[in-house]
Amino acid sequence: METRAETLDQEACYRAVLTRDVRFDGRFFGCVKTTGIYCRPVCPARTPKRENMVFVVTAAAAEEAGFRACLRCRPETAPDMGAWRGTSNTVSRALALIEAGALDEADVDALAGRLGVGERQLRRLFKQHLGAAPVSVAQTRRVLLAKALIHETDLSMAQVAHASGFGSVRRFNETFQALYRRPPSALRRRAERPPGEGVRLSLSWRPPYDWDAMFAALAARGDRVEGRVWSRDLVRDVDGAAGFVTAMPGKPGRLEICVEASDLKALPGVLARVRRVFDLSADPEAIGRDLSADRVLKPLVEARPGLRLPGDWIDAGEDAPSDRLNDATLADRAERWRPWRAYGALHLRMAGLTAADLMENDDDNARLWRAA
Repeated sequence: METRAETLDQEACYRAVLTRDVRFDGRFFGCVKTTGIYCRPVCPARTPKRENMVFVVTAAAAEEAGFRACLRCRPETAPDMGAWRGTSNTVSRALALIEAGALDEADVDALAGRLGVGERQLRRLFKQHLGAAPVSVAQTRRVLLAKALIHETDLSMAQVAHASGFGSVRRFNETFQALYRRPPSALRRRAERPPGEGVRLSLSWRPPYDWDAMFAALAARGDRVEGRVWSRDLVRDVDGAAGFVTAMPGKPGRLEICVEASDLKALPGVLARVRRVFDLSADPEAIGRDLSADRVLKPLVEARPGLRLPGDWIDAGEDAPSDRLNDATLADRAERWRPWRAYGALHLRMAGLTAADLMENDDDNARLWRAA
């Protein structure tokens, strides 16, 4: 299913909602006109009638249209599957900056300047790919992070407001009152929290995931890894706070995070970097579909569909990580793999294949074709 904002197939979306198809979780959201609520495709609530639903590609588009997040399926826990991935490098870079707090203290014009485009062009790209303006995306990011903190931690409401990027507690309260028609404290569900220090959250990912390969790659490059627990010290000059962060696989589809930071304002940036390190936003289905068009890559992808790209903690790259290619010998063939060139190269490395092996394979196929 094409999930770009301007080409979203409304009827196909409704069919996915009727069957609660987990493959589409995070790819779009269903807005219910009779209730003013938006949900994930897998929401367990009774499916509304078709004429009462409209579908959008992002939570930001739903909230910009005046819908509020469902308290039952919790859209903030959906896999991070922006429809922009693989379609616009500018939007990809903009979202990474927004996730790290670029619009918490600056405006869209400043963000556009950092990206080397005009403000109107950036707004047009966001509307085209996400169905929402940059400020709406930033606002939704703050709201959904705050909602996760309310549900999953015992932080005070003032701490939640600070940690999720709101400029003030007053603004935080006003936003939640407008969206949910109740104060943020009314959303808290009391439960037993695991003992220990730090803010504990879980981040979503789409299966499959090759954890053995990821932890081996992280350890090989020098990251601190003990078993299946990754950790890193936070540095004030880099991260905006001193402290530490740990990450480990949890329940299916979740990565458990613990952040101990001297300033909770650093939390959004830390979470964004953890997502990048563990490549949590990867779309295995799209990657496998596109790379499998290459005869050599097809069996490799089928054998290891959960391979991910270990990301850098600090990433100032101009290109999307998924499309970066460090092996010049693969350049010509890898043009067919866009926007997943880096994944194609990763599969080849894991299989011990080189550009010479690819050429030899092509030559063998050509000889067989001529013989036939």
